[in-house]
Amino acid sequence: MGRRDGGSAANGSGAGASGAGPGAAMLRRSLWLCLCLCSCPARAGLRIHEYLYFQVLSPGDIRYIFTATPAKDFGGVFNTRYDQIHLVPADPPEACGELNNGVFIQDQIALVERGRKRPSSKIWAVTSLKTDAERGCSFLSKTRVIQEHGGRAVIIADNAYDNDSFYIEMIQDSTRRTADIPALFLLGRDGYMIRRSLEQHGLPWAVISIPVNVTSIPTYEMMQPPWTFW
Repeated sequence: MGRRDGGSAANGSGAGASGAGPGAAMLRRSLWLCLCLCSCPARAGLRIHEYLYFQVLSPGDIRYIFTATPAKDFGGVFNTRYDQIHLVPADPPEACGELNNGVFIQDQIALVERGRKRPSSKIWAVTSLKTDAERGCSFLSKTRVIQEHGGRAVIIADNAYDNDSFYIEMIQDSTRRTADIPALFLLGRDGYMIRRSLEQHGLPWAVISIPVNVTSIPTYEMMQPPWTFW
């Protein structure tokens, strides 16, 4: 069901059953990928079942393949695969206006936070009826800010840092504006871990490869972030 903040919650991959061991988790991942490959043809070999994948190449401690979901009804698509491109955290992270580090985002990909910081996705999902504009700005507004700063794409991470399974369906706001660059939604836990690693290493950006064709990676299941549940 659509949410008034310009997105609707969806359980991305689903948390595993209580008490399941690593073997069961691996089996679930393999079965899920097989179902996607059999029933949902990849778009240009890069997009499966409405998920899009990217891999962090540096820093090495988060060298994992991450899952994101493209915006539903705005933004562009990846017509080019970037083997190495910078993923630059926006400053300020909400990207609702002029950026302090806009010069570093030009021709790169921006990592942005949804709305304003909140403590828990579980509390937010039950109590929030505010719009993105009331909390900060809409997904489309963030995308346009990055586009105006010359970014190639934007990855918008949930600002609930404990969110490791619920994807938000990013939809148009009521302004009838458009955006041309790709816009992706990233789980809050993933976004937090990427930013934390950059802070720990004192780095201004990560190096990523995007989009990644996971069907060509036999060890794909082994390259998932260890904190993500399937």
